Amino acid sequence: MIGAGPFGLSTAAHLRARGIPVRVFGEPMVSWRAHMPVGMLLKSTPAASNIDAPQPGHDLVDYCDAAGIPRLVTDEDIVPVETFVAYGEWFQQRLVPDLERVRVVSVDRRDGSGFDLKLDSGESFTARAVVVATGLSGLAYVPPELAAAVPDGPSPTGAVSHSSQHHDLSGFAGRELLVVGAGQSALETAALAAEAGASVRVVARGKGAVAFGAPPWQQPRLRPESPFGRAWSLYAISYYPHPYRFLPPQARHYLVRRILGPLGAWWLQERFEDQVRVREVARITGAGTTGGRPSVEVRTLGGRTQELTADHVVAATGYRVDTAAMDFLGHGLRARLAVSRGTPKLGAGYRSSVPGLYFTGLPAAASYGPVMRFVCGTEFASPRLAQHLAAAHGRAGRG
Repeated sequence: MIGAGPFGLSTAAHLRARGIPVRVFGEPMVSWRAHMPVGMLLKSTPAASNIDAPQPGHDLVDYCDAAGIPRLVTDEDIVPVETFVAYGEWFQQRLVPDLERVRVVSVDRRDGSGFDLKLDSGESFTARAVVVATGLSGLAYVPPELAAAVPDGPSPTGAVSHSSQHHDLSGFAGRELLVVGAGQSALETAALAAEAGASVRVVARGKGAVAFGAPPWQQPRLRPESPFGRAWSLYAISYYPHPYRFLPPQARHYLVRRILGPLGAWWLQERFEDQVRVREVARITGAGTTGGRPSVEVRTLGGRTQELTADHVVAATGYRVDTAAMDFLGHGLRARLAVSRGTPKLGAGYRSSVPGLYFTGLPAAASYGPVMRFVCGTEFASPRLAQHLAAAHGRAGRG
């Protein structure tokens, strides 16, 4: 198991419950702990923030009881990222206690069957199956128009950075900041930076691009309930992702982008609108420097070209799965993977086209739908992946 975030820990717990020997590598909850900003609050409700376990007693509310903190139960309760990280670490200590905090350097296919793995500790070993659950690691996306301005890559101290590179936004106090994007990451980054003393503008593509969800008490009551709100489409992707992989590729990729797409949390709206300015544009056409300051060239909604300048530009533009960026997978192994727009094509049980190689979490979204972008996706993915792996390797186990 490569990765120790929610999907990696959940899958490992299910494999262990089936009596399958599993080694788990990575730092627990590292993306959440190191790449999310201090003061962040989860957009997902408590019910949608549970890491699935093979036995009861390991939900977020169980952690709250064990830690002696107020229960997070209702849709109006908001989960601080620090609480969620502590919950994930508690889950790991209870269900995956033998986690190995080392990095997998390489995975290569053996000539016969199985895989050769190397760790940064120097150890080499073989495994019959490998599950990739590396989460957001290495998948930060910066649009080419902005990336062209930073040939050495986005940097938190340079002209352009990605939002995942800022754990503490207090360093922007007294500075002028452009935040590019319209999703929760962009809007919350902007609000937190403004609260830290920065002057912030959000650059969003399209008229009315910045929007916020309805609070729980305004959700329609005559529609089915899901972890993401009350709607038939949300209910379907939450509880019936099975047929998603049979849709045409164009439809699958479109739905992953659009369903649960850019939208701010209901509780963020007041904080945001009180402090952050919004600039709606038709598109971003380039980036560079003007007068020694970073600048973003935009096409306005009226069709004019304009430059926006600031002390720093943050691309809060999300993540894109690309197996080419998973450099721990050997070149030969990556060449054998069937992919669709850079994402692995997955069959039943989250198996890839390479026998014994599985993907879960965000890389599985193009095959199993938008629910795989969220923690609650572990409820569907983890038991099914574990069941398929157990059957494929003749270990039905106890689960």
